[in-house]
Amino acid sequence: MRDSHPHRIAPRRVSFDWHGTPMHWIPDEPTATHVINVLHLLLPAGERWFVKVFKEALPLVRDEALLKDVKGFMGQEATHSVQHAHVLDHLAAQGLDTGPYTRQVDFLFDVLLGEKPPFGLPVPEREWLRFRLSVIAAVEQFTAVLGDWVLHAEALDRAGCDPVMLDLLRWHGAEEVEHRSVAFDMYEHCGGEDPARYARRLLGMAITAPVLLYLWSWGSAYLMRHDPQSAGRSRYSLGEHKRAVAKGLLPTWGQLGSAVPRYLRRSYHPSQEGSLRKAVAYLASSPAARAAAGAIGRAAAS
Repeated sequence: MRDSHPHRIAPRRVSFDWHGTPMHWIPDEPTATHVINVLHLLLPAGERWFVKVFKEALPLVRDEALLKDVKGFMGQEATHSVQHAHVLDHLAAQGLDTGPYTRQVDFLFDVLLGEKPPFGLPVPEREWLRFRLSVIAAVEQFTAVLGDWVLHAEALDRAGCDPVMLDLLRWHGAEEVEHRSVAFDMYEHCGGEDPARYARRLLGMAITAPVLLYLWSWGSAYLMRHDPQSAGRSRYSLGEHKRAVAKGLLPTWGQLGSAVPRYLRRSYHPSQEGSLRKAVAYLASSPAARAAAGAIGRAAAS
């Protein structure tokens, strides 16, 4: 089911200056800071992979409106990948080397989920493509939920978060809400006939949810352990995580977990997630987007 009121999806130019962003960009909250920082570990490789898989699937798209949405989605995801990679460079400049973790993430996307099935598995080419599209649709269910959460997370403002990092998260989250339906529609369009299409959608979520949980817990522990400001004294703990959730600095387990049964309903469509109006309003006011637009305008006028 497509949105009844089409909305044009297109990448936006953004410009972030990381020079003044501290390691603990949520003051006195290393756990909340690093749990969210896992995004920077996963997204550069993950969103490049989204674009690669969608490029493979483009010849299968027969709907012109969907094709335009998909191309806009690809442009947005490519931009997200670049901007989060810049944060990794900033963390490295502060003494936090993320390479050992991100190399494993690269292996996941480039080898285990690459163009060919890993280990010589006898999976037909079309079926392997459809499976990877189902994984992207499942991941995008969580990114839409997270995007909606960060747009409403007033506790981050009250905590005195670094404004540049908060703008990055909200700009990205707003675009995730904006394009929340595209990966799902792409899968439904290219996923073949039911009941196989629906069964593969269930499989995609059944694999994606536990893998994301594992990657997030591992990434949080890695960042806490290698944080140069803690000198190895800090460790990730569920108790500290729960404390940050209680403060509103992280989404609740219920907010994340309830996204799964919604997704598994046959009648589900991601247009039910979040508020497109709120997302577009933030995108119009994002300091990074406005700064980039101003720079382009000044260049054109000179």
